[in-house]
Amino acid sequence: MSETRGAIARLIDSFADLPGIGRKSAERLAYHVLRMSHKEAVAFAEAIRAVKEKLHPCQTCFNLTEGQQCDICVDPRRDRTTLCVVEQVRDVLALEQVGSYRGLYHVLQGRIAPLEGIGPEKLTIDALVSRVQQGVVREVIMGTNPNVEGDTTTLVIAQRLAGLPVELTRLARGLTVGASLEQANREILADALAGRHKL
Repeated sequence: MSETRGAIARLIDSFADLPGIGRKSAERLAYHVLRMSHKEAVAFAEAIRAVKEKLHPCQTCFNLTEGQQCDICVDPRRDRTTLCVVEQVRDVLALEQVGSYRGLYHVLQGRIAPLEGIGPEKLTIDALVSRVQQGVVREVIMGTNPNVEGDTTTLVIAQRLAGLPVELTRLARGLTVGASLEQANREILADALAGRHKL
């Protein structure tokens, strides 16, 4: 009996460790897993295992992929002269749901946050500069979140790209200051893309 209770407690603790999941929600999720059929539970566990084992950063843009390059980077219909720089993979997903942006992306894998020990060297800024130096990109859209860290990250990137033949723009401030891209709805993100301005 104690082993069973221990297994349930570990499952609840695992769900509770997820962002945005409180203790009560974790308990509901754990008991939902218990009610699943064995086949459903194994498929759920397999989906988690596959994500951890098969997905890795795209060698070009650092979006997640199972191959060398992500689906966006290899899509010949995308506009290769426009590059939207975002903090996280989930920001790519948010902008893709809008459906109006047809350029490429560059995922920084974070934002500059000195108080957390995250400096420019821990991001993919060097890879971004290399991509722009290849001469294909004509516009870099800064899609960092509208907060202090996002603005600091944008400033550092603008300094690194200074002197290169590229137009640097930023998403319009229809986004609430302090919000994140993943929390914005499709209409706000579409307006922010359409209303981007020069830096």
